[in-house]
Amino acid sequence: MTYKITSSAQVNALAALRIINKEAAETQQQVSSGYRVETAADDATYWSFASVLRSDSSSLQNIHDALGVGASKVDTAYTAMDSLIDQLGDIRATLVSAKEAGVDKEKLNTTLTELKNQMKTTVTTSNIAGENWLLNRDASMPTSRSVIGGFTRGTNGAFQPQLISYPSDQAVMIDTQDASRGLLTKSIDANTLNPDGSSTARDYYLLDAGSTTGASGSEIKLDANTTNDQISDMLSVVDSMLSSLTTTAAGLGTMSARISDRVDYTANLSDLIDKGVGALVDTDMDEASTRQKALETQQQMGVQAISILNTAASKVMILLQ
Repeated sequence: MTYKITSSAQVNALAALRIINKEAAETQQQVSSGYRVETAADDATYWSFASVLRSDSSSLQNIHDALGVGASKVDTAYTAMDSLIDQLGDIRATLVSAKEAGVDKEKLNTTLTELKNQMKTTVTTSNIAGENWLLNRDASMPTSRSVIGGFTRGTNGAFQPQLISYPSDQAVMIDTQDASRGLLTKSIDANTLNPDGSSTARDYYLLDAGSTTGASGSEIKLDANTTNDQISDMLSVVDSMLSSLTTTAAGLGTMSARISDRVDYTANLSDLIDKGVGALVDTDMDEASTRQKALETQQQMGVQAISILNTAASKVMILLQ
């Protein structure tokens, strides 16, 4: 005859051991992976929040990289603008010298020509990341130059980029399509700068870039027949250009400062988001390690309890034989 003894103590001990083993396995997984909430099955709400935050952190990292490229573009344009201001100052000094009696204006014009060529080189070589903010060769000029500075989430959670922009028409120095759109190629009426009631056209431009639509008026240059009145008009036009260049450079400097602030902000915000994700889903290693040791002790006690119960049951079986 076969006897089967199943005590409630044995059943309870086995059930408790199964629970302990399950908790121990979960704790071991958390310690191994470093995540308290690794999948949606662990906690759908926290997992969903963490996924959105991770996406935001990744977007911020991309924006941080884009800001670095944007900063290079602005710094390149600013550096070129600063050089143009110096070169235009040298042109002004040369024109002032031309007003002195007895000077060789044609020799001074050689200096002017060289300075103007330097300015053309400065503008045409201000390229970075495939863009030149100071030069336009397109039939239609873009309305602005932009650098991505951040993003927001719309009411439906859609990604909406924020841009730091600068007007293109203020930055373009040379326009090879339409000379009137470039500060250094457009014609400026000296009569509006120094009105004296004259009806004679006194338009001057600085650089001839071979634009499809050229500038009206005369190029700023010297020859033996250039009068002091003409030089005065040229100086007025150059002063107007210097004022515009200074304003443009100041605007680019402000834009550069804004980008620098955004670089720091996006880096700090990305760190804060990463901390937020960690608070939601990361394992507390100190707590998990303590819990793991406690569960190991419980496992050992459970195994011993079942062993004792099995031993007692075998002794009963011997008595029944």
